[in-house]
Amino acid sequence: MSAIRLAVTVVSAAMTVSRHPAVRAGIHAVATNPKAREAAVNATRSVAYNAGVIARHIVGRRNS
Repeated sequence: MSAIRLAVTVVSAAMTVSRHPAVRAGIHAVATNPKAREAAVNATRSVAYNAGVIARHIVGRRNS
């Protein structure tokens, strides 16, 4: 499976899950609690960084 097709699949799945009422309630609970919000922001940044690291390993660095 190509990287683009995989990315589209992941985004589509995330959008579908985000529409679930239980997920929305959890997001609302986190948004109203400052400590939980900070933890969620830190976790999101960490996951995004790690995804970038994995993408660089898969695609490789291009010297331009």
